Amino acid sequence: MSTSPAAEAARRRTFAIISHPDAGKTTLTENLLLAGGAIRAAGAVRARGQTRRTQSDWMKIERERGISVSASVMTFDHDGLMFNLLDTPGHEDFSEDTYRTLTAADAAIMVLDAAKGIEPQTLKLFEVCRLRDIPIITFINKMDREAQDPFELLDEVSSKLALDPAPLYWPAGSGGRFKGMLDLRGQKFIPYAKKSSTDEEGHPDPVSLKSNAVIQYLDPEELAEVEEGAMLVSEAAKPFDVQSFLEGHMTPVFFGSALRHFGVNELLAGIGSYAPAPHPAKVSKAGVDTHVAPGDSEVSGFVFKVQANMDPNHRDRIAFLRLTSGRFTRGMKLKAQNTGKAMSVNAPIMFFASDRELAEDAFAGDVIGIPNHGVLRVGDSLSETGTLRFAGLPNFAPEILRRVRVKDPLKAKHLKKALEGLAEEGVTQLFRPMIGSSDFIVGAVGQLQFEVMADRLGNEYALDVIFEAAPYAEARWISGDRADVEDFTNKHRSAMAHDIDEQPVFLGKSSWEIGYVAERFPKVRFERTKERG
Repeated sequence: MSTSPAAEAARRRTFAIISHPDAGKTTLTENLLLAGGAIRAAGAVRARGQTRRTQSDWMKIERERGISVSASVMTFDHDGLMFNLLDTPGHEDFSEDTYRTLTAADAAIMVLDAAKGIEPQTLKLFEVCRLRDIPIITFINKMDREAQDPFELLDEVSSKLALDPAPLYWPAGSGGRFKGMLDLRGQKFIPYAKKSSTDEEGHPDPVSLKSNAVIQYLDPEELAEVEEGAMLVSEAAKPFDVQSFLEGHMTPVFFGSALRHFGVNELLAGIGSYAPAPHPAKVSKAGVDTHVAPGDSEVSGFVFKVQANMDPNHRDRIAFLRLTSGRFTRGMKLKAQNTGKAMSVNAPIMFFASDRELAEDAFAGDVIGIPNHGVLRVGDSLSETGTLRFAGLPNFAPEILRRVRVKDPLKAKHLKKALEGLAEEGVTQLFRPMIGSSDFIVGAVGQLQFEVMADRLGNEYALDVIFEAAPYAEARWISGDRADVEDFTNKHRSAMAHDIDEQPVFLGKSSWEIGYVAERFPKVRFERTKERG
């Protein structure tokens, strides 16, 4: 087998899973790992010959609440391909983490609950995919429960996301009447066996729709119903076109039940067949815009996530690097474009949720973890020469601002360090007022982020903190000519702060105030987003 960077990159399928919090994303993740042969049973991981229990949601608060609040990465080999599965937080309060993770994905799996369809709070996540033209594969989950009419679900995908849905399968009933699905391309029927989620037995093998065997699974009325549905959808929907899917105009639709491991094998095969391999990435080199291709000899990549304390026994800090070109080997030196500093990557990690092993080599499309102590930040560009710069990853203006204090004043120094660590991960944003208060102002997209933050400060740093109302409601990054920014800062010093990168930030009491101030200082830009990196 060739191990040229181009050939290896062509074997990679790097995809993210996005969904509403309770649409079954974590269950689907575990069942994809099961289908890919990476684990023996959903929720269990096979590692170095012994069975160790782990789940893709490894953070304590995730296990307690049954939600994903941190993106995780899982790598597995299946059917000659290398899959890199990026699990994202489903909760809208963590859409920024999801956005950054999507920059590292080449495709997205959109998981919909068959009863609920596209839910308003997740529309934002799907729109992020549309913004980035990421190809979307749709998996309609929970068909073994009462579901909406499949035509209505397809209509919703079409109207809300402006995507042409192209079903590759068609369900026979739903809920108690769910019998399986018809493969629209092979005219085969795939039977569904009712069983418990712990039952090891699989579902029956597919049978030809034209054979007598199909009557074991469908009575004449059910057979007529599924054939009619298949005929109608074949006439109404555009046929699946791979090019249209890759350009972000069309989504192939799969049906199933992740919990009962039905339809998951078909989805995995679809990802292998249709999801794109890594493609050339835009970079600037010495200020000139160009591209790096997966097969290029120089190793390059960008940091899209930083996670601290994945291993509570060691105060570790891992930067997640999405490789974009070349063949990375352990011990290689890489330079950060913004600092020019070289670092030897001696202990790169391949992830399996919170389990990990050393990566001897990796290629474009792979995600490796680089242990570091505060050297690497979200948005950093790494390459062998240190001359390549990828587009930075955005920070969004927070929607909620809070003051944070530690109950024990002797621990104020520890609080500063812990808050800086969480801000570097992108969990929350940290603002330090320029004058007066020694308090920190933290910003977040949603309330749940503060709860996660308090939980992590307690568990990982042994800090008991209080969040209090801040006198500010909005934050904007300030930019413009240096003299104009300095003039503005001097006149509004009491409302000015620095972020973690020492960038000036204006803290407004209301959006009205920001609008009013912006009108009076037309030469200064008040920005809702800031590029990191």
